[in-house]
Amino acid sequence: MFEFITEEEERGQVGIGTLIVFIAMVLVAAIAAGVLINTAGFLQTKSEATGEEATAQVSNRVTVISAYGNVTDSQSIDFVNVTVMRAAGAENINLSEATVQWIGPDQAKTLTYNGSDAGTVNGADSGNFTTEAVKGTEDQVLISQDSRINLVMNASAIDTDPLAEGEQAQLTITTQFGSQTEYWISVPESLQGKNVVKL
Repeated sequence: MFEFITEEEERGQVGIGTLIVFIAMVLVAAIAAGVLINTAGFLQTKSEATGEEATAQVSNRVTVISAYGNVTDSQSIDFVNVTVMRAAGAENINLSEATVQWIGPDQAKTLTYNGSDAGTVNGADSGNFTTEAVKGTEDQVLISQDSRINLVMNASAIDTDPLAEGEQAQLTITTQFGSQTEYWISVPESLQGKNVVKL
């Protein structure tokens, strides 16, 4: 029933064959383990980076404190000023790398920062906004929780017409981290006898 190997030469050949198979199995297992370790390390690095980006996208946003508009002689709003600060837990936010999406009564545009006339209303035109410091020394970067910066937008250049009484526009401020803050500006029903109004 069972065949016994009695010759010494044949017994040695069987032992070498078994050893070769064993070594091959160990090598295959080692290669597979290396691949698994590399894959696990790559996935861990990727998940950490994704987690950090997601956290930054949620926390690194601005908070709108107030907004006011400049009233013209024709009873409309030409320049809109939106005062922003860092949200709780946010890092430094560079507003020169931010964008502002303007959805007004007549036009929808994405505004970018114009640094050529930073701190003046001249930097705000049909496709750009500018900034000016309200509290703090920086007029572009929110470096602390106490920093306040105005985003200045030229409503009369952005939209077909200046913002009239009772009109609204939606603003979406997107920081360099990708986080977004939405804010609605609403013009009062009457601008009679006013130079500046809260929006």
